[in-house]
Amino acid sequence: MKALDDMTTAVEIYTRPGCGYCSAAKSLLTRKKATFTEFDVAKDPSWRDEMYDRAGEGSTFPQIWIGGTHIGGCDDLYALDREGKLDGMLESVKAVS
Repeated sequence: MKALDDMTTAVEIYTRPGCGYCSAAKSLLTRKKATFTEFDVAKDPSWRDEMYDRAGEGSTFPQIWIGGTHIGGCDDLYALDREGKLDGMLESVKAVS
């Protein structure tokens, strides 16, 4: 498991296969031309425990961090976009190309 201080990726998203909310969140980030690192728990089950350590037990998929700040899930990401806050957050961590 990586330490929070070692996290260098601007946008991180924990996902699982067959998750419509995961697909929707990744789609929004892609439309925003944001680069992100995906942690698919089917590829490495330890990432599920890592997500729970970071977001809290019982958290649902996906869980998203921008610049080390825990955003929450898909609905939270879309809410930031509706409020006009997402673009600024992505730009502040240089996640957009």
